[in-house]
Amino acid sequence: MAAPAYVPVNPMDDVRTYASPPRRPDSWRADRPGDLEGTQPRGEGFGNPGPDQGYALKLAHDVFLPQLHLGAVRAEDAVAGCLGIALKRAALYGRAPVAHDLRIAFGVWGFLSDAPPADLVTVREELFSQAANSHHYAEGLRIVEAVPEATLRKPVAQVEEEHAIDWRDLVVVAD
Repeated sequence: MAAPAYVPVNPMDDVRTYASPPRRPDSWRADRPGDLEGTQPRGEGFGNPGPDQGYALKLAHDVFLPQLHLGAVRAEDAVAGCLGIALKRAALYGRAPVAHDLRIAFGVWGFLSDAPPADLVTVREELFSQAANSHHYAEGLRIVEAVPEATLRKPVAQVEEEHAIDWRDLVVVAD
């Protein structure tokens, strides 16, 4: 960086240039007590990690919440329950969540339908009760597990068509 004009400079001084450090440090290693070694853990209970998952929450609140037909289900319970489904679908495709993920998540539970079937309403009222409460994490997982991967891999139009015929084909609910 050039020096300001008022700083005296001796014209006989050498111009300062960049010099590399004498040696390159070793590569980084996870050798501290709290560092994790290995790859991302996988298995039951680890969820479905994916990029920019917070965007699904923004979409849910800004775009979908005004469209939802909730019945007796609280808005925060519907969003919390369906958010996991949308994030799982996005992670299956290895990308950030998009509106179609939420459309399927809310759609399979009939939240986007003006007149959802009465038996679906009964099932979802029981499943989604207190889903937003952090103490009910297991119940939230049950909601996500009720929508099989085969359903999540279908296009939105196909899910909507199948839901209109029989919603039980899209979810697995224990009676």
